[in-house]
Amino acid sequence: MPTITLPDGSKKVFEKSVTILEIAQSIGSGLAKATIAGKVNDVLLDATIPINRDSKVVIITSKDKEGIEIIRHSFAHLIGHAVKQIYSDIKMAIGPVIEDGFYYDIFSEYRFTPEDLIKIENRINKLIKTNYDVEISQVSKEEAIKTFKERDETFKLRIIEEIPEKGLINLYKHEEYIDMCRGPHVPNTRHLRHFKLLKLSGSYWRGNSENESLQRIYGTAWAKEKELKDYLTRIEEAEKRDHRKLGKKHSLFHIQEESPGMIFWHPNGWTIYQVLERYIREILKKNNYLEIKTPQAVDKSLWEKSGHWEKFRDDMFTTASENRTYAIKPMNCPCHIQVFNQGLKSYKDLPIRLAEFGSCHRNEPSGALHGLMRVRNFTQDDAHIFCTEEQIQEEVSIFIDLVFEVYKTFGFDEIIIKLSTRPEQRVGSEEIWDKSEEALTKALDNKNLKWELQPGEGAFYGPKIEFSLKDCLNRVWQCGTIQVDFSMPIRLNATYVDIDNEKRNPVMLHRAILGSFERFIGILIEQYEAKFPIWLAPYQIIIVSITERNIEKCLEFNELINNNGYRSKVDIRNEKIGYKIREATLGRVPLIAVIGDKEEEIDSVALRALNGKNLGIFNLTNLCKLMDELIEKKGRTE
Repeated sequence: MPTITLPDGSKKVFEKSVTILEIAQSIGSGLAKATIAGKVNDVLLDATIPINRDSKVVIITSKDKEGIEIIRHSFAHLIGHAVKQIYSDIKMAIGPVIEDGFYYDIFSEYRFTPEDLIKIENRINKLIKTNYDVEISQVSKEEAIKTFKERDETFKLRIIEEIPEKGLINLYKHEEYIDMCRGPHVPNTRHLRHFKLLKLSGSYWRGNSENESLQRIYGTAWAKEKELKDYLTRIEEAEKRDHRKLGKKHSLFHIQEESPGMIFWHPNGWTIYQVLERYIREILKKNNYLEIKTPQAVDKSLWEKSGHWEKFRDDMFTTASENRTYAIKPMNCPCHIQVFNQGLKSYKDLPIRLAEFGSCHRNEPSGALHGLMRVRNFTQDDAHIFCTEEQIQEEVSIFIDLVFEVYKTFGFDEIIIKLSTRPEQRVGSEEIWDKSEEALTKALDNKNLKWELQPGEGAFYGPKIEFSLKDCLNRVWQCGTIQVDFSMPIRLNATYVDIDNEKRNPVMLHRAILGSFERFIGILIEQYEAKFPIWLAPYQIIIVSITERNIEKCLEFNELINNNGYRSKVDIRNEKIGYKIREATLGRVPLIAVIGDKEEEIDSVALRALNGKNLGIFNLTNLCKLMDELIEKKGRTE
């Protein structure tokens, strides 16, 4: 007679084993109809699994986060059901849930096309309208092997081989289709309504390019039709803002096969990069950072001492000379300790804040590369703060304020904070990790900030706070971070002399605000849709002539504006003024200054903004004053 305790504390006693669906039915038929799964003693289970002992139970519906994830996972299985009905010689690999959706990797000699996506989507719609029950059976490993051998599902058999002998395997039956999964899944396809297959891509079995090539079908699913439509609208807007398309359209950068994952910056893009670098450099200077520069190639012995060789060897580019192996640096921290170690340091010198715009290389898998967002060569706005234990709180607090200030400058007001604690693979004693995690926790709590715990997600040398920003499409980008590291200064012999004239190891705080220039610029391109605020724009103003008579005046004005430190260009082509204004607008130039006979007479320009608003007549002095005001604001509206 299991006693079931519900979230409100009420209890229900059943004479025999009971399923989550039956519990829901005992509460009300409406709840039973909405039930997708349940959480039994904090473990997610299928709605039809019997419960035969006293348990705490939470009913899961599509209103719950877990519910929508279960819906998405069930749709992944429906892809398998549909493609198996339509195509021959198909083998299913894996089909997990991802953010806002799901995918399934499939092996097939037949190459899917966008037209096939429509065909598969139509078949899925037919399947779900039958409202069939999704049946679960829990079988032994031997039974699972037998099932998938009969179906010639070689990838499923490989997965089963990795499962320990003990325990049962969940098989889910969708009419004639059978799949394997930890689950849970919906009990009936009536819960599966609002979905869309989005795109095709290539992949490899287990993400390894030496393995079989697979085809990946992506999809999204939601509890309500409006949520699906809103998401598809966001996707459409995201495609319009894709930094790769805009980068090409506005000649910001390109990437080519001869240097995969590495950026060729064009003059327009490099201007944005340099402005961003100057801004961060000013911020660093105001906050008493000392800028340094360290080598690109460093003997592997340093990386062995720091612990990076063991942990990141496969991600490093290496080279050799005179019987020595060098790593092209994947991060800057060991090199910064070498700078700190030059000369005796006193406790009175701390904190010492060393900053570097450090160019790093990491051998990312080719399949993971994505425009500016995932590259092999990137530049970090990196810095390391060497301090005492007593200074950690203040330094972390100062950095948090700095992060919020910088993000606000770019229009990001919603910042998500997460604290990542010790991973399984780590260096340093438990005592050191306890101190490090406590220090970051106190720093966050003392500032009364909302934050989320991420157990096991810290770096191998220390815990970290991650700062993520939310863009105009509600996408979350993890950018900034600060990490407490007691271990690396010990491993690399960094010391200072304390008040008692004893040598001690400093604490090392690893920190970055932007993360990498490349990725942050990619985020900005999409955030602004390449309509950069005037302080960041490649060209801040364009001088446009109305007739050939005004060309000389345009050139004169352009020279004066450039000499005053602004980024200006001219359009003196023999085209109609409307055409030239339209071209300047499409080119995303913030200010358009028009010179015709009337403007030339009074030595002024007729000024208009990128949004089409006429700003009036300005002489050079007033124009420079306006531009200074706009640049000072850095795009902020307050």
